[in-house]
Amino acid sequence: MPLIQPFTGLRPTTERAAEVAAPPYDVLSSAEARQRAAGQEWNFLHISKAEIDLPPETDPYSPTVYAKSAENFQRMIAAGVLNRDSTPLYYAYRLIMGEHRQTGLVATASVADYDSNRIRKHEFTRPDKEDDRVRQIEALNAQTGPVLLAYPDAPEADALIAAATSKMPVADVTSLEGVRHTIWLIDDAQAIERITAIFDAMPNLYIADGHHRSAAASRVAAARRGKSAGNSAEYFLSVIFPANQMRIMDYNRVVIDLNGLSPEAFLARLSESFSISAEEGRVHPENPGVFGMYLKGQWIRLEINPALIPAADPVARLDVSLLSDHLLGPILGIADLRRDKRIDFVGGIRGLEELERRVDSGEMAVAFALHATQMTDLMAVADSNNVMPPKSTWFEPKLADGLVSHVID
Repeated sequence: MPLIQPFTGLRPTTERAAEVAAPPYDVLSSAEARQRAAGQEWNFLHISKAEIDLPPETDPYSPTVYAKSAENFQRMIAAGVLNRDSTPLYYAYRLIMGEHRQTGLVATASVADYDSNRIRKHEFTRPDKEDDRVRQIEALNAQTGPVLLAYPDAPEADALIAAATSKMPVADVTSLEGVRHTIWLIDDAQAIERITAIFDAMPNLYIADGHHRSAAASRVAAARRGKSAGNSAEYFLSVIFPANQMRIMDYNRVVIDLNGLSPEAFLARLSESFSISAEEGRVHPENPGVFGMYLKGQWIRLEINPALIPAADPVARLDVSLLSDHLLGPILGIADLRRDKRIDFVGGIRGLEELERRVDSGEMAVAFALHATQMTDLMAVADSNNVMPPKSTWFEPKLADGLVSHVID
């Protein structure tokens, strides 16, 4: 079977697209989702976070939530808010956020190629989060949250996808966050055939975001294998962008205390591995190996000793690893980024002001601003069959939920 294939997408009517489109299920809390969808009958949050339609004390992983999600899903289909295309198609998807734009392909990607690591991973998954996505897919008989994938340089694929954007879009929505989401049909048979062939010739695709969704799709496919005549469960919903168009923002760290050290003793320890200079303004690291630190109302520029950067190791040379290996672990005593309650993470979309706010409020003792991980770094880690440290990448802009879903027959 090919690496990707077209599918009969379930999508809102053009007139309803703005009412349906919603942030990804995992970027809002239940309380935030409840507020966001208030008074909006067709907002996709009623499907992706159906606990908002149940009592506030409801466990979001309760069977009643998945049942409510399925009920809301079927109601939107019955009302004609969501309609399924009659023939398998691809879809062009453009994201515009400020001056940044990226144009990619909505497709279904092969579970077999995910299982064989042709679709490459860079993160560990948690079983409880996989379980949640499995239950959601099974309840709906559909995949509604797309996996964000990246493809290597392929100018012909870029051109074929871009050609579709000269037509009238079937969805054109600007979110509350100011991100414009535009969808076009790719319904020309020759273009579909050629896109399939170009992608099938690619050695790899790379998961940017959506490791739990893709893992869940693999589990659902394995459970259904041999039990139905169709093979739609053997593919999972994806939006695939050129790697050279994607944007990763910095993913910063804040720490509650200095591990019993005074600020002076802390700085003395830092000087063993970093050059240190106090700055008058905010420090937004301009290069790898450079960190901004906010401590006691002062921004400080840290630059790691180049001799400590292991150039041949794609994981250890990441800035997130260098900070952990030479500062967070040995000096601040934070060895487990997943479980240690003394550390928190702040996406770069919130700006350095958020780091200042959390330190100045007394909530945190120190903050660290990092240079953003690059797509080439992500691909190198995935190609080496390794994984990145937790909270290494923050992709912006985010995809919307609800604009195209994949029904599993």
